This record gives sequence, C-alpha cells and structure tokens, in this order.
Amino acid sequence: MDVKIEVCLDRGVSKQLPMVDAGTECCSPLVREPLSAAQAADLAKVFKAVGDPVRLRLLSLIASHDGGEACVCDLTGTFDLTGPTISHHLKVLRESGLITGERRGTWIYYRVQPQTLARLSAVLTPAEGSVVTA
Repeated sequence: MDVKIEVCLDRGVSKQLPMVDAGTECCSPLVREPLSAAQAADLAKVFKAVGDPVRLRLLSLIASHDGGEACVCDLTGTFDLTGPTISHHLKVLRESGLITGERRGTWIYYRVQPQTLARLSAVLTPAEGSVVTA
C-alpha cells in the first residue's frame, strides 16, 4: 500500500480541487447542445464541491442566513465536526467559486456567489420549449 501512495505522490495527484473561474462563460442547457470537454471539466469541479452533504448544508446555511452572509462562528455549531473539518469544507466551496470569504477581525464572513449558482442552474434547466421526460 505504501508503494501506491508514493506513486500517486510522485505523479502529483491531489485530492484538492483547483480554483474554478466563477466568471467562466455559462453553458447552454444539456438538452440543447452537448457540453464541450472543457465546459464539462469546469462544471464537474463545482458539482463535486456540492456533492458532499456537509458542503451542501454549508452552502444552504450561508445563502439563507440573514443578510446573505454568515460568519464562520455561525456555521461551526451546526455540525458535529471539528473546526478544521468545517474550514476544509469551506475552502473547497471557496475554491470551486461557490462562496467568497472576507476576514473581519478574527472571523471570516462567507457569502454565496450567485453567478456560480446561476451557471449550475442554467446547464440543468431545459431550454424553452424543450420537453424532458422522466
């Protein structure tokens, strides 16, 4: 097992998600035209970030918080997780372009990036006049 880990480390394999450009052009709905390979790779990073239940809840807590922003101190008590684990999940959301963070004194306040949510929504929303059956 140690050999496999060393091989992965030598190849530079990382579980961390690279930063996603929140300003990337939005994709047309899947039912209208296929995604390009680059579009699919870019969107997959964002979908992967929200694919974790803790991160999805964090995103929801931030978006629904009064004023549209939440202090990390408002988020940590909601979960039975350590502070570093919550910080890791927030980092993944930030690197995927779903949230931004602003330090104010000793706390960081997070805000949802509506343009990134709009990108996700746009690709999943059928084009007008399209019929999608289950």
